[in-house]
Amino acid sequence: MNLWWLVSIFSFCIGTAIQGALKPEVLNVGAIFSFGTVNGQVSRIAMKAAQDDINSDPRVLGGRKLSITMHDAKFNGFLSIMGALQFMETDTLAIVGPQSAVMAHVLSHLANELQVPLLSFTALDPTLSPLQYPFFVQTAPNDLYLMSAIAEMVSYFGWGEVIAIFNDDDQGRNGVTALGDKLAEIRCKISYKSALPPDQSVTETDVRNELVKVRMMEARVIVVHGYSRTGLMVFDVAQRLGMMDSGYVWIATTWLSTFIDSKSPLSLKTAKSILGALTLRQHTPDSKRRRDFVSRWNTLSNGSIGLNPYGLYAYDTVWMIARALKLFLDQGNTISFSNDTKLNGLGGGTLNLGALSIFDGGKKFLANILQTNMTGLSGPIHFNQDRSLLHPSYDIINVIEHGYPHQIGYWSNYSGLSVVPPEKLYRKPANRSSSNQHLYSVVWPGGVTSKPRGWVFPNNGRQLRIGVPNRVSYRDFVFKVNGTDIVHGYCIDVFLAAVRLLPYAVPYKFIPYGDGHKNPTYSELINQITTGVFDAAVGDIAIVTNRTKAVDFTQPYIESGLVVVAPVRKLNSSAWAFLRPFTPLMWAVTGVFFLVVGTVVWILEHRLNDEFRGPPRKQIVTVLWRKYSEHTWSCCAYHLALCCSYNYLKLYCKPDINPHSATAFLTHQRN
Repeated sequence: MNLWWLVSIFSFCIGTAIQGALKPEVLNVGAIFSFGTVNGQVSRIAMKAAQDDINSDPRVLGGRKLSITMHDAKFNGFLSIMGALQFMETDTLAIVGPQSAVMAHVLSHLANELQVPLLSFTALDPTLSPLQYPFFVQTAPNDLYLMSAIAEMVSYFGWGEVIAIFNDDDQGRNGVTALGDKLAEIRCKISYKSALPPDQSVTETDVRNELVKVRMMEARVIVVHGYSRTGLMVFDVAQRLGMMDSGYVWIATTWLSTFIDSKSPLSLKTAKSILGALTLRQHTPDSKRRRDFVSRWNTLSNGSIGLNPYGLYAYDTVWMIARALKLFLDQGNTISFSNDTKLNGLGGGTLNLGALSIFDGGKKFLANILQTNMTGLSGPIHFNQDRSLLHPSYDIINVIEHGYPHQIGYWSNYSGLSVVPPEKLYRKPANRSSSNQHLYSVVWPGGVTSKPRGWVFPNNGRQLRIGVPNRVSYRDFVFKVNGTDIVHGYCIDVFLAAVRLLPYAVPYKFIPYGDGHKNPTYSELINQITTGVFDAAVGDIAIVTNRTKAVDFTQPYIESGLVVVAPVRKLNSSAWAFLRPFTPLMWAVTGVFFLVVGTVVWILEHRLNDEFRGPPRKQIVTVLWRKYSEHTWSCCAYHLALCCSYNYLKLYCKPDINPHSATAFLTHQRN
């Protein structure tokens, strides 16, 4: 009997030991962050709070304990790799991190090999594809959506070009590439990419050298994508270079909003350097759980640092792991590890590669993570089929006096730019029309409220060489001021008016063509364009066939054709105005013709007509009387027609016409 009890007790102990081995009481999770950074500090406090909340509720893990081991990478890639290897040696089920996309690209290969999920809410590089890195999961919206929001802001304000300043690492380069793609979709572009060294090695000299180049550029819309250390250095140097004055537009990615949230109140120097900047913050809907956590934060952090959205994502990420582990165990799965056969034969040295083992249930555990459907502090958490979070959205922030973050609207992948919170718009049909995009007013750098133009004439751009004829005659069209290179004229005014209507800068320089003593040959001026001496020509250049074969002309802006230019003299009208065309010479000629014609009539009529016979005095009187009668009737008919035509012109054509002009007009028409 005693033997039977001993066997039963022994069997129970063995079974309990085996069950404990299959379902351990402590579930190990690692975290790799640089805890000297803002996001590292906030994430550490939030993950510790999540661990305590999970372990205090036995319903979550069935009485098991979640243990998060923190590893400080100190923003060093080598230390990040060492930390990950140490976690893999201790049967870690999942790793939260790394903090940077640079290390995410490296550690994802390790996660793929050992099938340990890697979850990060700060390494948001869009190129971290789930196809290439299936065990890497981004638990916050990646930078593709961030750059979509910035591109739509650029389009909303009507700018065409931006300058991108970024840290030259994976996250910086790939984020700016995504920005360029999104801008191209709306027919905008990045005119210049200003690459700075990685965050920990960048110096003020590096920043100054790049900003001096940027200041010489045409575009005045500048996007700063990087980390808080580099970003604040950029704004500080820009403020000293006068680049935070009116006319500039500064858009910072989420690094600025997280710094403001965690480090407020800001110093006077920092607040002044970022005045008028725009930035974005991950949108987290208001909820009771969120408000409760915010009220706890001061106690959790001992007032050392303020809460930012990454703290909320850190808290939710730990809860995602805990829920997925609970589901994994409730499904009857066991936690076990096996040796990686690929490591066989890699002995030698002091590295304990044999301790690295594959998580046998890693794929099922990863599937449970991707099936997460919960509401956390950051809002609803659910993954689409492409592993992107459902409805990514951002708050749009305008930094005003004393570094205060003033919210001017929202952006969501569902509805675009709006002053209404995205969660309210999700209940309505999606509307991305331009008329439905709205933001509140902005205080721009320099304290101005009018929207900056977004560009200026560059100081270092190549100027267009515009050839203008150095004319001697017709100087109203084009003329050069003597002793200077200044050019004026009607054609120049038309050119300048056209340039002002362009939505971008066109630097140019007028170059006179000709010696100023005689008019230049316009065909030779056109040839100077074809040979590259000039980029264009402005002047009263006639459009003829042979010239159109060499260059393109604008539409004519001066009417062509045969015209007569005469001075206008104002004459007083009177009843005797019809006599004005009859000059003394005309009266003399009329008198001569009167006598000549009368003589001819007498010769023809004298032999046949008795009235032309008799004494000479009688014959002269008859001739004069007959000719006078004919002339009177002719004049009456002519002047009657003249008066009728004059009245017609006055009533229907030119009410202000004078009789002299009417007579000249009718005479011209008769001719």
